[in-house]
Amino acid sequence: MPTPSLRATAWMGWLFVIGSACFVAGVPLAMSTSLAPTVSAATFFIGALFFTTASSVQLKLAWRSGPDGESLSTFEAVVSRAPAWTSSWIQWIGTLFFIGTTLAAWIDVAGVRAVSNQVIWRPDAVGSVLFLVSSGIALMPDVRRHRHGHARDRSWSISSLNMVGSIFFGISAVGAYVVPASDALLNARWANGGTLLGAVCFLVGAALVIPRRTASKAAAQQEW
Repeated sequence: MPTPSLRATAWMGWLFVIGSACFVAGVPLAMSTSLAPTVSAATFFIGALFFTTASSVQLKLAWRSGPDGESLSTFEAVVSRAPAWTSSWIQWIGTLFFIGTTLAAWIDVAGVRAVSNQVIWRPDAVGSVLFLVSSGIALMPDVRRHRHGHARDRSWSISSLNMVGSIFFGISAVGAYVVPASDALLNARWANGGTLLGAVCFLVGAALVIPRRTASKAAAQQEW
């Protein structure tokens, strides 16, 4: 199995860290009475851009993963069932949904309509489901071996944090469901809290994936 570049992995980790930090900051900014809602909306959108960029790097690192991955043709790589590749492209699509919803939220709050519920953005249902599926696949030993060969001692923590973060994003999506009868959110605390806690989990997980100076490439060859 091809070993991902440590430099590219570091870039991916830092991009995820910055994106997650934007989502962490976006919630308290949304609840601040001294700032315009557009500040929070812009922060979420910037975070989504960093998420998608980081996910694109991860997608590239997973290209032709799996046994004999380097010898695959382009078509064979695309249709490959290698779990690292599958998890990466599912997550990448999920980030595209988040770009769309954060951009829509930014456009919405920049208009004339007043924002009263202080929930500027929340993960949409489709993006949240895709993140959950991707995180579930990423718990597999084959995926962790490919992604975290340089961080074997913290691989399970990274994958678990991403899974918990995806669950919190899912809770946020449920809480932000608009009840037709009242046109109000099902639970604003779930919406804001799920986004905040999920982003914190992603932030810590991303920080753990950044290679340390003592990272050894030989770790990728060890038995899991």
